[in-house]
Amino acid sequence: MATTDPIGTVDPRFGEEGAGPTPWSDVRAALTEAELFWLSTVRVDGRPHVTPLIAVLVDDMMHFCTGVTEQKAKNLEHDRRCTMTTGTNTWARGLDIVLDGEVVRVTDEARLQQIADTYEAKYGSDWHFDVKDGGFDGGGGSAFVFEIRPSAVFAFAKSPHSQTRFDVDA
Repeated sequence: MATTDPIGTVDPRFGEEGAGPTPWSDVRAALTEAELFWLSTVRVDGRPHVTPLIAVLVDDMMHFCTGVTEQKAKNLEHDRRCTMTTGTNTWARGLDIVLDGEVVRVTDEARLQQIADTYEAKYGSDWHFDVKDGGFDGGGGSAFVFEIRPSAVFAFAKSPHSQTRFDVDA
């Protein structure tokens, strides 16, 4: 994302009185540690498409992969806008994160190798990818790799409740 940590601002309409902003370090930790994410893309006909997936944070940027024939790959081919979310399904504890932005396909082999290594370190050897032809090659075939370039990141803290917005320069 940005070369320095973004500064968050609290929207007082959506939180408890006096709640401060969530530190960026907490957002980074949540994105690093989360195992499951939800990706929302837009179908050609304008309908939303939402799907769970795994993802990794590399150099403060979120990355995910998808098979070249999967619906999300088709959606992103015509519209790069997306939203990625992660968090907890609890009311009074945890942190929910929303990244709004656009994706860029990653094709640089050195960068792909770094992302592949991060996947395997985080999720284990079942998620080993070989870098091939500008993407990943795994047991299930070829996959495109995408980096999310967010325009805004939202952190929804739950104790106390607050909504912090980070305007990021991706």
